[in-house]
Amino acid sequence: MLDYTKYNEHELIRLFKSGDDAAFKEIYARYDKPLYLYAYHKLGNKEESRDIVHDVFAWMLNNHQTLDLKTTLSGYLYKSVLNKIFNVFKHKEVLRRYADEGNHYIDVDSEETDFLIREKDIAAMIEREIAAMPPGMRKVYELRSKQYMSAKDISEQLGVAESTVNTQLKRAMKHLKLKLGLVIYLVFIVNS
Repeated sequence: MLDYTKYNEHELIRLFKSGDDAAFKEIYARYDKPLYLYAYHKLGNKEESRDIVHDVFAWMLNNHQTLDLKTTLSGYLYKSVLNKIFNVFKHKEVLRRYADEGNHYIDVDSEETDFLIREKDIAAMIEREIAAMPPGMRKVYELRSKQYMSAKDISEQLGVAESTVNTQLKRAMKHLKLKLGLVIYLVFIVNS
């Protein structure tokens, strides 16, 4: 059996392009962790970083016959990860800009269309979960999140103790986190 650890990048790519799965495994073993750390350093998010690296390797595996490197393998992989990171930043900026502008217009030919549709779906899902809250919890949550009132102001307006308001807010956040899942909940918190 061949020892692929002794092959350089050029030899591995040649073998990989010819369909040698063991060459791909060696490429993955060499670059998976460094690419993940690179992505994590840029994004600060473990799941997004892992997904990006997996996407790059999946694309490479699915396109091995047509892969045409104009640079070194490591340069290609890092550049691919960086491009995906830019796409993540672009996506987040599109969502933020769309939410800030309050736009309801979608250009069908735009590259941003898919992102905007997803953002609208997420917003609708969040609104449904807020509407499903018990009335008292929903009122407290809406005063806090939509009118930006403090717990003290909410307690004065509703005539309840401030500790009750704080308890309702904690329950509302727990409800949203449970119903929406952690990822959507965090996106919602960051963008609100």
